[in-house]
Amino acid sequence: MKSDSAIDALSALAQNTRLETFRLLVGQEPDGLPAGEIARRLGVPQNTMSAHLTILTRAGLVSVERHSRSMIYRAQLPSVRELVMFLLKDCCNGQPELCAPLIEEISKSCSTSGACCG
Repeated sequence: MKSDSAIDALSALAQNTRLETFRLLVGQEPDGLPAGEIARRLGVPQNTMSAHLTILTRAGLVSVERHSRSMIYRAQLPSVRELVMFLLKDCCNGQPELCAPLIEEISKSCSTSGACCG
């Protein structure tokens, strides 16, 4: 991942509604959710949600697919994995045991939520 892509992704998440939207979509993997359902669950007007989803899509954090008359949004877990790896690439100064607690915490989260960055 290049720095510009990481900055775009982090910028997209640096807003409360977009962060909550992304977290909601991660929890809904692999099925995703229609845009209207995302707006309803987060209590956001549909036109405002549309703008937020566009920003997340442009940043590569979510994808959209048309199903009949609905637009289904999904978290792009490979992009998340790439972002995390970019952030942690030079982590631990050659001491991988320092990263073990982080990896363990991610593993626990994946097993309890059903979603993971695989």
